[in-house]
Amino acid sequence: MDYSFIFYTVAALLVLTGIAGIILPALPGVPLVFVGLLVAAWTEGFERVGWITLVVLGVLTVISIIIDIISTVIGAKKVGASRLALVGSAVGTVAGLFFMPIGLFVGPFLGALGGEYLHGRKLGQATKVGLGTWLGIVLGVAFKLGLAMTMVAVFAVAWFVN
Repeated sequence: MDYSFIFYTVAALLVLTGIAGIILPALPGVPLVFVGLLVAAWTEGFERVGWITLVVLGVLTVISIIIDIISTVIGAKKVGASRLALVGSAVGTVAGLFFMPIGLFVGPFLGALGGEYLHGRKLGQATKVGLGTWLGIVLGVAFKLGLAMTMVAVFAVAWFVN
């Protein structure tokens, strides 16, 4: 019996879950996309998609992880966020998961605003930090979506060219 259909289904589910994970911070988005593409390449014995393509996809995955880590911090630092604002943003992101889908957008903003307010007790600066942090998150998600789509495109080209 040929089990390749099952492996391709698992690969597709991993890629789709990864794309959802880019927007839902509880899931490792781009790494799941990479694993899904790796499973698909493995299923066909790496004949269509070789190691060079997989290394390129791996590098794009590492870039996405770096973007994920620094996007929020850069957004927050650009507006002078305190350490409490960064912690607040992380707490707000986790809390926002319980209030989907609005919580994903409002949680990090409110968390950063609250943390900065506790730090300096200035509502204007706290609001500025909240917006900067939120903008960093949104830009990070946009970059990661772009990287994931690029990964799928690189994989597709390798798949259909070979």
